[in-house]
Amino acid sequence: MNDLLPNPWNLEALLGLAWLALAAGVLSLILLTGRRIGRRLNLRLWGVPEALVAGLIGLLVAPAGPLPLLPEHVMELWGGLPLVLLTLVFGSLMLGKPLPKLGGLWRPVSGQVSLALVLAFGQYVVGGLAVLLVLQPWLGVSPVMACLIEVAYEGGHGSAAAMGPSYAALGFPGGQDLGLAMATVGLLSSTLVGGVVVVIGRQRGWLLAQIQAGSAPGAAPLAGSTTDDSAPTHPAWAAWAVNLALVGIAVLIGVGLLALLRLGTDAIGGGVAEVGQSLPVFPLAIIGSLLVRWLLERSGNSHWASAPIQSEIGTLSADLLITSATACLNLALLAADWLPLTVLAVAGLTWNLAVTLLLAPRLLPADWFERAVLEFGQATGVAASGLLLLRMADPDDHSQALPAFSLKQLLLQPFLAGGVVTVVAPLAVAGWGLPTWTGFCLALVLLAGGGGLLLAQAGRNTEPTAAHP
Repeated sequence: MNDLLPNPWNLEALLGLAWLALAAGVLSLILLTGRRIGRRLNLRLWGVPEALVAGLIGLLVAPAGPLPLLPEHVMELWGGLPLVLLTLVFGSLMLGKPLPKLGGLWRPVSGQVSLALVLAFGQYVVGGLAVLLVLQPWLGVSPVMACLIEVAYEGGHGSAAAMGPSYAALGFPGGQDLGLAMATVGLLSSTLVGGVVVVIGRQRGWLLAQIQAGSAPGAAPLAGSTTDDSAPTHPAWAAWAVNLALVGIAVLIGVGLLALLRLGTDAIGGGVAEVGQSLPVFPLAIIGSLLVRWLLERSGNSHWASAPIQSEIGTLSADLLITSATACLNLALLAADWLPLTVLAVAGLTWNLAVTLLLAPRLLPADWFERAVLEFGQATGVAASGLLLLRMADPDDHSQALPAFSLKQLLLQPFLAGGVVTVVAPLAVAGWGLPTWTGFCLALVLLAGGGGLLLAQAGRNTEPTAAHP
């Protein structure tokens, strides 16, 4: 008889599942609405993600919004989603792509790597200078605020949301909301400002198609950028089940690597242990993704990983992430901190433009402009913004920008744009002090930029002459 009586724990679990189902259902409905609105308005042509529209709808009906229709508990559940969703994005990142072959690629990719390092660590430099010289003396802001440009511009909404708990633990509780707002600014400006840059580049004759006028070079893919041969041949539901399982394995590998890393750092102790305990799983999920792809290729089963399905998993996860993170923005905090937000946003955008227009033509091969606008879009907004700018600048695929960018992403993604450096940066600011961290990043900028210029000079005799601004 006792088994037939209601169990309070079961009732609580059922209630929790009901809340979770409600939160997931409402979030999916809002994203679907945002996507329909975005398609009706052709927002993709302007580089505005439909998920951002969905996030604004969520912000409208949030408890603090003008139409407070959603319960507070739903927002609390949404607040815990970014870390999970970003881990899925990273876990699916390499599964659907053939692994690039590194032989003979270092020379054309080295400039891309140097440019990306200068952009990323330079964002820490300009952020540190803005906080040290302007924001701290005038407004007394937290030194950790100097990390917001990189986490928002390079990392985007996912990294900004995921780093929120770390910022709060370091005495900067508003870091997550300010980072999300900065990511939104970067997302919009990457396309709008980048589009203007493409128009200027076309007028100045910087495009490779203009430089090589009359030659019609083929778009021979770089090694590793092969066409997709992994389209599923089994039923759709089975293909989705297999690909979701592969993502799950990649994430589990990341969890295992994180556990091993924490064991090692705990044994060392001190600040190293603190870094290990603060590191989330998502930077290591990409290593799991890479390892699973390698095993599939080695065993001849790469057809199990479908590029379209993996792309859809990553896109859907990213869209849900942007929607939930935007809907959870603290508008009162943003209104109070609009001045430091503006200073950092302008400083980061100015740096990215300067590097793109002044350093990139001296660092990159003949198709420097196509490579540079792709990098600008990613370093200011998201990779999709960079791809949109590349399509505007190079609609017929004359350049080798995309393969070089893909390989660069493979090399640097675990470290920058939400990777290990993004996680370690606020801890370094708190432990070393902002002046030391800013000086360290400046040294890395000079090292990466100087090394890239030397390599470019060494290979100049074998590269076609590019038009410089």
